[in-house]
Parts: sequence; structure tokens; C-alpha cells
Amino acid sequence: MRVRHPLWALMLAIAMLMAACATGEDLPETAPGEEAPPEETAAGETPADDTAAPDDAPADDLVTLNRIGAADAPNSFTMQITQGHSHEAPTEDFAGAFRTLFQQWAEDNPDWRVDLEIIPAEAVTAHMAVLLEQSRAGRAPDCAEVDSFVIAQFIDVGVLQPLNDHFSQEEIDALMPFVRDVVVDDEGSLRAYWWNTDLRVLYYRTDLMPEAPQTWDELIEVASSVAQENPGTEGFLFNGGRWEAATFDNLAHFWAQGGDLIDADGRPIFGEGDNREYMLSTLEFLRELVDSGAAPERVSTILEYNEFNTAAQAGTVASFLGGHWQHGQLQDILSEEDFALWDFDRIPGPTEDQRSTGTGGWTIGVFSEDPAIQEACADLIRSVYMGPANEAVGQLPTSTILFEELPAFQEEPFLRFGDFLEEGRSRPGVPVYPSISEQIQVAVGQVLTGELTPEEAVDQSYQASLDAYEDLQ
Repeated sequence: MRVRHPLWALMLAIAMLMAACATGEDLPETAPGEEAPPEETAAGETPADDTAAPDDAPADDLVTLNRIGAADAPNSFTMQITQGHSHEAPTEDFAGAFRTLFQQWAEDNPDWRVDLEIIPAEAVTAHMAVLLEQSRAGRAPDCAEVDSFVIAQFIDVGVLQPLNDHFSQEEIDALMPFVRDVVVDDEGSLRAYWWNTDLRVLYYRTDLMPEAPQTWDELIEVASSVAQENPGTEGFLFNGGRWEAATFDNLAHFWAQGGDLIDADGRPIFGEGDNREYMLSTLEFLRELVDSGAAPERVSTILEYNEFNTAAQAGTVASFLGGHWQHGQLQDILSEEDFALWDFDRIPGPTEDQRSTGTGGWTIGVFSEDPAIQEACADLIRSVYMGPANEAVGQLPTSTILFEELPAFQEEPFLRFGDFLEEGRSRPGVPVYPSISEQIQVAVGQVLTGELTPEEAVDQSYQASLDAYEDLQ
């Protein structure tokens, strides 16, 4: 049963998320091996409002700032896309790849024009709230990219059209389990196509850890030993500062045990019954990492993934919990000899059989009720984003079929990334999640610094989350 909430509550939740740093849902705008560029606004990009920039390009130019297809095409639809997933991407290779894909689609569909609104990276989170409001008022674009973290809210309020007529049941069934759980509704209708994703993994230096630790106990033992035997080297680093990744990355430990943050109605339950025990075990594990010397207490101040890259480059860390995209970043910043020392594996679990990893990414949904527009938008999804864009820019697909068919994903590291995604799990896209996340961030920090016991931290964060839930009703 899907969660239903008043619109104002949904809007408040998305607004609250603006205060948190994005992780999985904002994939890095770099292909493997490239440095992430600074966030910037491309010259002349479309403003993130309802006013499109004028199209002064020649009519025979098939890809312009705000248009795909001929200006005088007899049919058209409107589409919102994020800057990083368009021909206006800050990264030159990304921009070129999308321009090529858009050009081909326009040539293959001469009767259609796509009127674009490109949302700059720094405005994406805020614009999700705007888009939700527009869709409820019947003013949404015909189709749009929607953050996978909030797509469930769009599905719950009934503004997205089913896409089953445009994607086969085999293609729907091939979506990773964590994807189907979100984009396929209770009636079996595919309400959006989730086209790219990410995940978290354990990175480790093979000269210091010849084998990847598979369990919490193994990680504590080997990381503490490395730290003791190699002065100046930290055994294990993870996100423990007060930002979204301190929740999202470490939820893997909670989920691996079978934990659930909320019930079917969207009410927090992580402080009740077995879920309380799972959250308690998670916080106890994080504290033991510090107490044992496996991790330094400074993990409570880590506020970005780049800290792990910096430590790896300096040779001062033996392992860390990071994003899959950091494999390419490490390859870029380390010498060939040093990079050869690094490998990655699943995040250790309480037992070898209990594993999980956090996943994010982007979806594309159709708002228009016009069957012709639905078909055209679905064709653009299939022709541009469902595979071709994944391969062109190195962003992970969400389909087991694509992992098997696309040559780019038949090689390492993508083969293992694809296997690990089977254990992926996304954050619940409900209004209270931002409050839950904030409270877990606080709890993690208080436990790591010894300010509260794990028991006190669980109970305090749970009660605050319940209070936030009641306020949203």
C-alpha cells in the first residue's frame, strides 16, 4: 500500500531536503577517470522557471539550447531535464555525448520537436518541489526528469502516466529490485523509467589488506591492526559528519540486517521492535570502529567524499566506504603504480550473508495524457537514456538486460558494480525522511564522539522523528 500525504506535507519535505547535501540522487557529472568539475552555470542556460530562453538558432539546426528537432516540426512536447544529463552539461565529454544522442533522435523523428527546459545543477533540488506543485496544478511539462529520491511522491499523488505500453514486461522485470520497488505501483504499472544509478562500496589497499574484510568483525580486526602497525595510516574512513551521507552510507549496515525505517503508511518505525535492535547494532558497530582504533574519531567531522580521495592520494588510509564513482577518480589522481594497489568489494555486513548498499539516480516520467506525446517521450527515453546515455557517459544502468548487453558494462569495474546493485536499496521517498535523516546524522555524531550511548541516541532520534511525522500529518 502506497503512502498518501497532503500536498503541503510533500512540499515541506522536499524543501527540507534542500538543507541536506545530495549523495546518490546527484550522480557526479564525470565519466570514470575524470575529475568532477566545479558546479557552474553554462552560459545562456535556460532559467529554472516557466520562462524559456528565446530560440534564435537557425530552423534547420536540430539541437539548440532549448530545442531538439526542427523548429517547424508539426508535433511537439515539452521536457525538463537536468543540466548534467543534457547537451549543456558542464563536462565537455558529457555535453558532446548528449548532443550526439539528441541529434540522432531528431533525425529519426523528423515530425517531432522537443521544447526543453534545462535545470542547472544548483537548482535541481529546489525545482523538484516546484515540479510537484506544477504537476498537481496541471501545469507540469509533458515529461521530465525526476530525482529517484522523490519520484515516489509523484507516484503517490497520481500525476504520472503508466508506461507499460511502451516497455515490455521483460524490460520491467529486468529492472533491479530496488528500482521496481519504487517505480512500479501497486497495480503493476510502470510510472517512470529509472535510467541511471549509483552505489556504495568498500575500497581497500591490497598491500595493507590482502583480502577484503567481509564482516563487521573482520573489518574492525584488520583495520585496527593496520592502524597500529603503520603509524600515520588510518585503518578505515567513512562519512560520519553531519550531512546526508552520514545517514545514507551507514544505512547499509541497518538495511543489511533487514531493518526498515518506516512502515507502509510512512510512519517511522526504526525505534521499535527488531528495527530498534538493528539500529542499535549499527550505532554500536560505528562506535566500536572508533573505540578499537579501526577508524579515527575524526570521522565524525568528515563532510565530503573527496576527503577519502585526498587520504588515498597521501597514502594515509587503508580502506574507506565510498561511492562507486570514486573508482574513476582514484584512477585519475593516483599514479598507475599506486592505483594498482587499490581494489573494492561489497560493504562488510554483520555476517557474510547480510549485505546492502545505498543507491540513488534519476528517473524520467510522463505527465501528459496525450497518447501521441506519451509514445514520443517514451521513445526518447528508450533511444537516448535507456542504455545509450549510460554507455556514453559511464553512468550505471538499472537493468540487468543492459548490464548484459552493453559492451561498456562487460568489463571491470562495471561487472562487479552490476552484481553489487542486486543488493541495492533506496531511501524511502516519504515526507518524513529528511527529518529521519537529520536525526540519524545527529545520532551518529553523538555516538562517535561519546556524547550519547547508542541506546540513548536511538531513542532520542526515534522520538524526534516521530514528532516530525506527527507535525506533517
